[in-house]
Amino acid sequence: MLLIDAIVVKAGDSQVANRPVYVAIGVDLQGERDVGGLWLGPTGGEGATQWAATPAELRNRGLADAPVVCCDGLRGLPPSIRATWPQATVQTCVVHMVPNSLRHASKKHWGQITKAKREICTSPTVEAAEARFESFADD
Repeated sequence: MLLIDAIVVKAGDSQVANRPVYVAIGVDLQGERDVGGLWLGPTGGEGATQWAATPAELRNRGLADAPVVCCDGLRGLPPSIRATWPQATVQTCVVHMVPNSLRHASKKHWGQITKAKREICTSPTVEAAEARFESFADD
């Protein structure tokens, strides 16, 4: 599994500015984690242009296959992942799904929604998650 995301940090030479640090972390079948790379991006926030080159660079450095890639779903990122690893399953990570789903709900319901999503995502089994989701959908 490959986890990719960006972290915004304050960095600079003569002038300090917010800059994204693009991060790729791999997790093997034994659960061992390895940093695939860190790339300092330009000011202005996270962009699909930087991410477009990242999967190809990782492949060129020896990452032959990434069966599951977990990312934030930034426009342009899933196609660049699939172009590099055609068999990869691209999955939006839970951390990014919650804020995206709250955009479609009234702010007064955010607490209930996030609590229900946490219960679904931390369910011990698929069956329990499905039952909790059905209850959430009914509410």
